[in-house]
Amino acid sequence: MRTHYPRTPHLPWSPGVAADDVLAGGLAGLRGREVVVTEKLDGENTTLYADGLHARSPDSAHHPSRTWVKALQGRIGPHIPAGWRVCGENMQARHSLAYDDLDSWFYGFSVWDAAGRCLDWDATVRFLRRLGVPVPRVLWRGVYDERALRRLAAGWDTARREGYVVRSVEGFGAREFGERVAKWVRPGHVQTDTHWMHAAVVENGLGPAAPLWAVRSGGGAQAAALLAAAGLAEGDRVPPEAEAVAADAAARLDVLGRTGDARLAGVLAAALHGRRRSWAVPRLAARLGMRQARRVGDLVGLHPLLHQPYPDAERAGGLVRMAAAADLGVLHAVAGAVLAGRDGAAADRAREQVEWSALHAEDAGLLGEAPLEDLRAGLRAALGARAGADAADRCWAQARELCARGRVVSVEEAVAATWRWRDGDFPRLVHLVGPSGSGKSTFAAGLPGVDVTVSLDELRLARGSRADQSANSAVLRDGLARLDAALARGGTVVWDATSLTGRQRSAVQAVARRRDALVTHAVVLAGEEELARRNAARQHPVPRDVLAGQLRRFDPPYPGQAHRVWYVGASGTVEDVAGAASPDACRYGAGTGAYAAVGGEGV
Repeated sequence: MRTHYPRTPHLPWSPGVAADDVLAGGLAGLRGREVVVTEKLDGENTTLYADGLHARSPDSAHHPSRTWVKALQGRIGPHIPAGWRVCGENMQARHSLAYDDLDSWFYGFSVWDAAGRCLDWDATVRFLRRLGVPVPRVLWRGVYDERALRRLAAGWDTARREGYVVRSVEGFGAREFGERVAKWVRPGHVQTDTHWMHAAVVENGLGPAAPLWAVRSGGGAQAAALLAAAGLAEGDRVPPEAEAVAADAAARLDVLGRTGDARLAGVLAAALHGRRRSWAVPRLAARLGMRQARRVGDLVGLHPLLHQPYPDAERAGGLVRMAAAADLGVLHAVAGAVLAGRDGAAADRAREQVEWSALHAEDAGLLGEAPLEDLRAGLRAALGARAGADAADRCWAQARELCARGRVVSVEEAVAATWRWRDGDFPRLVHLVGPSGSGKSTFAAGLPGVDVTVSLDELRLARGSRADQSANSAVLRDGLARLDAALARGGTVVWDATSLTGRQRSAVQAVARRRDALVTHAVVLAGEEELARRNAARQHPVPRDVLAGQLRRFDPPYPGQAHRVWYVGASGTVEDVAGAASPDACRYGAGTGAYAAVGGEGV
């Protein structure tokens, strides 16, 4: 069934009201509620379904400006549930305003389910992002405040911005539309469709993020343009085979039905195969956000493991552990794509290993997008609000490991197996990881509730010089002894050292296991240029060649190699978390001792 999109009423102070426009009533549906305000775009209202689309009117005729959005619907339509509709703005053709930096020629602003209910705003954003559709820019969010809304347009260049739309964050039914949505439109914005529909189509301009959204929505993958959009500098080398490998990965991901960020991560990882994770992640994070950049980096680092033989008796457990670190469907797609076009016995053996691994993963039900999610969500619900974040994360880590060993399958088994950690009565270890000058000590200084910090630099200074590496073995023994004693007393301990490799981290991990501590890797990921700048400003800078050597050796830990991982970005704050029992726990709130949700995730 096709549904006509209703007319959005104007706010009482909207200056662009025409004689035939609808005015909002008393705004009772907005007052006292949380609202979100987004930019109103000057395009054509368009509704997409699983099996077609139309402009505002269901009987809208063909127009050349609708050709591109029809192709988009063909790509994403299979992922729209039957009876659902996605409403948005077709921005290909220029109307009254000219745009030159659009993320896409289609922006979604509401999603309606089969019962005719508009999803809440956060669910809308998640749903659209999975389709690969951006939403208009958010200008304000909070409890309805008329004074704040009236001030929004102050100083606007109305030659470049049409207006804004305010809606309740909470979802609503179709009959409530006129009370839950309203708009402000610039003065003098009165036009008919005649002007642009009967003229030659002049396309609006796409911005630098458009290649990213094209890949998210199932479009072609041109590696050079995609990597530039993702944040690689002009001088960064793109391997000659990157185009073919990226295209092959995209095709494999389409067979799997991966869309949105999952498809983008797989295509980027295929294009970047062979690069160091520690090199790639900071570059990508600046444009994509840490969460997406880290997932790309983990795919880059993990996919070669699927090319290697693995004992079948241990394969099931290994795949469960790997599923906690990466989307196994995407990982196998990347591992297969990088072998495309390679000849020789070694490539044939690697292909066989990837195919064999994929068969095992499929049999175990691990090729879905989040195969462990039901177990995680069930455990977190069973623990309830009384279990703090540390206790919940510790229980979830233990449940994952027992699942890998085949001892936990159901939520009930996970609850029964994790009882001893629910009260949070265990020591905590925050294990810093990152090159010299990356900001580890500064980050640790802002953590609340730290009882002891064991710093190898400080132990070297006590022996005479922070730069003296001649007694490293003795310094490490001393540090580990102090760590052991501190964890035995309980509380929170920070281990402050570079810990660049798994081997360097293993001795610390052994002490933590002996004391049954909750281990958090705090991985500081800063770009090489930023590291050089920070190092130069340090009171005790390390020599340039030493820093270069550290960067070459730097192998950040993967999810699952500690109970949880905090990823600290250039901001000096935790921008992503792996291993948390709560899916929304993405930043440790220094000064509050609690998790807080990350606000943005990049483009």
